[in-house]
Amino acid sequence: MYRKSKWKCGYDLAVLEHGNNEKSVPQLLISDLKFEKKSLAKLMFSPDQENHPSKAPVKYGELIVLGYNGSLPNGDRGRRKSRFALFKRPKANGVKPSTVHIACTPQAAKAISNKDQHSISYTLSRAQTVVVEYTHDSNTDMFQIGRSTESPIDFVVTDTVPGSQSNSDTQSVQSTISRFACRIICERNPPFTARIYAAGFDSSKNIFLGEKAAKWKTSDGQMDGLTTNGVLVMHPRNGFTEDSKPGVWREISVCGNVFSLRETRSAQQRGKMVENETNQLQDGSLIDLCGATLLWRTAEGLSRTPTVKHLEALRQEINAARPQCPVGFNTLAFPSMKRKDVVDEKQPWVYLNCGHVHGYHNWGNKEERDGKDRECPMCRSVGPYVPLWLGCEAGFYVDAGPPTHAFSPCGHVCSEKTTAYWSQIPLPHGTHTFHAACPFCAHQLAGEQGYIRLIFQGPLD
Repeated sequence: MYRKSKWKCGYDLAVLEHGNNEKSVPQLLISDLKFEKKSLAKLMFSPDQENHPSKAPVKYGELIVLGYNGSLPNGDRGRRKSRFALFKRPKANGVKPSTVHIACTPQAAKAISNKDQHSISYTLSRAQTVVVEYTHDSNTDMFQIGRSTESPIDFVVTDTVPGSQSNSDTQSVQSTISRFACRIICERNPPFTARIYAAGFDSSKNIFLGEKAAKWKTSDGQMDGLTTNGVLVMHPRNGFTEDSKPGVWREISVCGNVFSLRETRSAQQRGKMVENETNQLQDGSLIDLCGATLLWRTAEGLSRTPTVKHLEALRQEINAARPQCPVGFNTLAFPSMKRKDVVDEKQPWVYLNCGHVHGYHNWGNKEERDGKDRECPMCRSVGPYVPLWLGCEAGFYVDAGPPTHAFSPCGHVCSEKTTAYWSQIPLPHGTHTFHAACPFCAHQLAGEQGYIRLIFQGPLD
């Protein structure tokens, strides 16, 4: 399936220190490796295409939580997982607004809300509440996302802690994610449009916006409002492809209207309404719940995305080239994806300032540097020295390119265009700041670009 390409010339470690380039050892840029196109084409089909598509249920899309490399630290369990697929339900469960009850007393509002149907209550004052009843919609399916483990929540999301190795790492943090954060309504008929709305219905089928929540009456006499910490959405320009560019972050209201961001995340004053934008999700849309960010991938977009099989083929291709450590001359190899969190003795390590890849060694580890920065034996640059990890969550890739680059400072490896894309995406952090982060672990990116090109040394034989 594979064939080797020519190695590019590099420098011999022994003569580099003396400034003599007469001798050379082969160096490898992963981009030099060539794949058999027919073989890889078979691997590029999505899991749905590998089965019988006529028998498979209709998939609207998938939500993938940023900061996890293929699964939660302790494994995916039930509704709590790193990736959630939205399929067409056997029976429609969508709802749409119907009767509006204005100028209700709190007691009357409670009586209306207790009916066996969905409703949204807007508390204007202690003496006045507006209740909007919702009725069944046979043309849509509804999916709810939030921190609560109650039955109305389809996808349970907890706060993402950068680089967390266990679920206990996230439990000590006071959550800023709403128990019933948002809901996604999908059209049951083609083109299966998905739309997002802030807030979700609780176990009593109600949404309550209290006195302190931002709320208002619209120009057509309807009510609308925002949740405490808000639901933010960013649609990329040019879709989710190798040509993608970041869009503008917006806030989505309870009724699905689009607004510019508030001054701070929980400010009572709403932003300006953006008339020419909608709450319709597109491939690559990002949804931020103030504590966790989700990536929306459409079924069509996923069909063009690398699969786990494709990523495994890339891993085997790198290992088949037998890259070596320039110091110990031992062969390096990326561990299997099942061991993606365990440092292996053959694990490749990289100097983040220059991109030279080594095995683990103590060369240049001087005590005065406190073990944080190391000097590269190949070029003498000083900087962090970290293990490399393959990015195993295929949904984060914008193309099927070879894993030639790594994010800094975490060392997660993926294609050049994938690192370039995520390095320019400002992700919400806390209540009022934004920064670029690695999608595989949520670590804030560092350095001039936020990523580096990897330079491997080839075998001496």
